Amino acid sequence: MTEEIVLREATFSPRVKTYIFFVVLGVLCSTIIGILLVPIWILGLGQWMSGKYFKTLSCQITNKNLKFSKGLILHIEKTIPVENIQDLSFVGGPILRYFGLTLIKIETAGGGGGAHNQNMMSMLGINDAESFKTQILQQREKVINQKHSYGNAIINNAQQTQAIDNTQLLTDIKNELIEIKKVLNKNNS
Repeated sequence: MTEEIVLREATFSPRVKTYIFFVVLGVLCSTIIGILLVPIWILGLGQWMSGKYFKTLSCQITNKNLKFSKGLILHIEKTIPVENIQDLSFVGGPILRYFGLTLIKIETAGGGGGAHNQNMMSMLGINDAESFKTQILQQREKVINQKHSYGNAIINNAQQTQAIDNTQLLTDIKNELIEIKKVLNKNNS
């Protein structure tokens, strides 16, 4: 097996911290209990937690996988084989555009087929997101082509081995028929 090599490490925009701060503030303002927590959030907890969350963001493209981790309270780490990536799309609503951020959604296919086996992953605030997306797709294509070439080589080897086996079998049958013919000629003489 080949060693896994990191091709690119993503960097994240520091505006992610501000975005997280305001999104959580909006959620707090929309609930009765949350309204009580708004002053605590504004007076320091929000900046501290947003900063901590930002430090947990990590994303790498390797020669085999896309690795992503995030989370402060609930830490999520995902490793996706690049050949399993089905779709990459950008999401950029008005709030994300206001903060100058891009959300990359990655859709992968699971084992058994069907819509319920599809998995989604989101990466928020990657700098130079278009270039990152392009590199993921290029690596995906490269891995798929390598696997396809390897599969063709195995099929060709199997076909060559089968052809050699068939030739040997036919030669053995020919030799047996010659022996039978000799025996029959002796018996007829």
